[in-house]
Amino acid sequence: MKRIQSITMVLSLSALAACTVGPDFQKPEASRIAEWAKPSKPAPSQAVSEPLNERWWDVFHDAQLSALTQRAVSSNLDLQLASSRLQQSRAARQVITADRYPTTAATGSYARKRNSGEGLNDPSGHNGNSAFNLWDAGFSASWELDFWGRVRRETEAADANLEVAENDRRGVLLAVLADTAQNYIQLRGVQNTRAVTEQNLDVARHSLKLSQLRLNDGVATDLDVAEAAAQVAAIESRLPALEQRQAQLINAISLLMGEPPQALAKELSTDAPVPQSPPEVAIGLPSQLAERRPDIRRAEARLHAATANIGVAKGDFYPRITLSGNLGSQAMQLSDFGSWGSRAFGIGPQFSLPLFDGGRLRGVLQLREAQQQEAAIGYQQTVLRAWHEIDDQLTAYNASQRRRDSLAEAVRQNRIALRTAQQQYVEGVADFVNVLTVQSALLATQEQWVESSTGVSLAMVGLYRALGGGWESVYPVGEMAQR
Repeated sequence: MKRIQSITMVLSLSALAACTVGPDFQKPEASRIAEWAKPSKPAPSQAVSEPLNERWWDVFHDAQLSALTQRAVSSNLDLQLASSRLQQSRAARQVITADRYPTTAATGSYARKRNSGEGLNDPSGHNGNSAFNLWDAGFSASWELDFWGRVRRETEAADANLEVAENDRRGVLLAVLADTAQNYIQLRGVQNTRAVTEQNLDVARHSLKLSQLRLNDGVATDLDVAEAAAQVAAIESRLPALEQRQAQLINAISLLMGEPPQALAKELSTDAPVPQSPPEVAIGLPSQLAERRPDIRRAEARLHAATANIGVAKGDFYPRITLSGNLGSQAMQLSDFGSWGSRAFGIGPQFSLPLFDGGRLRGVLQLREAQQQEAAIGYQQTVLRAWHEIDDQLTAYNASQRRRDSLAEAVRQNRIALRTAQQQYVEGVADFVNVLTVQSALLATQEQWVESSTGVSLAMVGLYRALGGGWESVYPVGEMAQR
């Protein structure tokens, strides 16, 4: 009969231990768009719903860009800070999850003591007339029986907070990858703009020489020469600003690499073409967005942590039951220390139950429930913002290509117009003002074309950034190994 009662008690305790108060987390169902937005007018490079290239920076086929990206991943200080914060979150999780296990400690002490003869007692039996030795050593253990699942909910919240920190680092990594690519593309765009400006400067100088020769021949005026010289000076004035912008972009890339100012000047000062996008850009499937964007994953983890914290708050309403015990030896003579008679032990349960706290526990529970509601709204907002960003980037990518192609035609026609105007000026059919006007138009359209060509590549980087791709190729194995 006693054995049956013992088995019943064990089963009852097991059932209690399996109880976990508070709501269980359920993965939120965010509103999804059926498919990616399609442009109203097609462009040369199209976005297609194919598996996203995790190393999207390689689709530009620019070896220097790929090398800079890898250097940024290994040397960027913001990324190192995010990794440090992740390590702190892992340590914090370890502190919290330690409550699931028993706590044990070994103690030992020796003291030469003398008690008061007028006090309550003197364990030496000498009524405080002489000193005595006290040897003490033991072993103690305590363990909170998590009947209501409060500790399990704390562990669940700690795991979710660790996931938040992991996705914070992924977000920083994604930003570093995108910033590196965008600064590099802008640098190449500035260098191409400077090359166009220098080409136009050569044309303007040739026009100046031509007007001077015609002045010497008596078929041009001082006005023609002055206007040609002013055109040369105006074009020359564009170069310092471009050189300044180049230096700033090289500094920006150097900072991303964790290098001092102008550390990459020698490496990046040589002109190179603007990296161009491929004929097709794989952007993945809409259903994969929530699993890829770090901010969506972070918002989901925050909702998970907020849900688990409700269970922690509810667990505080229930009794806390702790098993504790100690075993040791205490003696006033070293020769008696460790003998059977010097043994001491104690074992038994302890419990505490809140009776009145002025509404503190109720207030904490209401706070946790409100925080969960906020986290749920934040998740929906994050998902909606992600869709808007992607739609905006798809539109920008398509529009920038169409603008680039239109400007390419404008450049072609302006070149024809400049050759015609120069020929007409030499033949005396048109005045020099017409040449200057056409040349200014050509320079403006060439600069706009370079800007738009750069904008296409920048829009592509922005699209990949909005899609949340890139971090998977850097940290997936390393993160799991550090757990």
